[in-house]
Amino acid sequence: MLFLICSILASVSVAALLKVARQRGLSIEQMVASNYVIATILTIAFLQPQTQLGSLNFSGSQIALFVALGVLLPTIFIAMGRSVAVAGIVKSDAAQRLSLFLPVLAAFTIFGETILPHRLVGLILAIFALLLVLHKPQNNTATSEQGAAKWLLAVWLGYGVIDILFKQLSKQGAAFSGSLLVVFVLAGALMFAYLLSKNTLWHKNNLLAGALLGCLNFMNILFYIKAHQAFKDSPTLVFAGMNMGVIVLGTLVGGLAFHEKVNKLNYLGVILALFAIVMLYFGQILFQ
Repeated sequence: MLFLICSILASVSVAALLKVARQRGLSIEQMVASNYVIATILTIAFLQPQTQLGSLNFSGSQIALFVALGVLLPTIFIAMGRSVAVAGIVKSDAAQRLSLFLPVLAAFTIFGETILPHRLVGLILAIFALLLVLHKPQNNTATSEQGAAKWLLAVWLGYGVIDILFKQLSKQGAAFSGSLLVVFVLAGALMFAYLLSKNTLWHKNNLLAGALLGCLNFMNILFYIKAHQAFKDSPTLVFAGMNMGVIVLGTLVGGLAFHEKVNKLNYLGVILALFAIVMLYFGQILFQ
């Protein structure tokens, strides 16, 4: 359970760091670029992916998946930073975790799995939860709220698509740590190339913050893997615990540490999101 708690703490810390970075005027783009340098180094040091590189099958479809993930990972990191800045940690973490709706939906529509009653109920609850999380109070300006909703939807869609792509990558038999190394290197290379094309002026504070981001990003992944290893006979517990833990802790951090303004319907959406996760992962017990 300690590994799962550490993964939850690291995940919420990423959102908190992005929030502080925006408040202090740091460049999220530079942070994301240096993040992948640190994440790559830590992946090599702790996961030893170099032993799996020879077993990777660099077919056309697998290369396409690598490229798609290499582009999407830094893009969604930047979108998450913007979402945290304009919508807050509470809503952004909830939107990220509600993205599980998309891979579950894809399992039925793309991968041909049979839809079960509890999964259908969970999907319906997730839809309503997302709508409530996106709800805006009437006294806020339309422009700012539309901007917040745009970035929340980008986070929701982006993380959902990334999850689907990683699942598809695993179906092709790619070794996880080897694939992760390739994706990190590609994401970092693309991000640095983008920034260099803009004649970016690099600043030490951005790079240091990015190094911290890379550590937290890697810790999230490492402890999540170790939690699955520790609960190898109960993967559902890890999936549900991770999603629910991030939503609850993100709500506490956003509300208490950053005094984010969240209305009652938004909080209702957070609660409904927890019920959606319970139904998606444990609802079969209720339908027996």
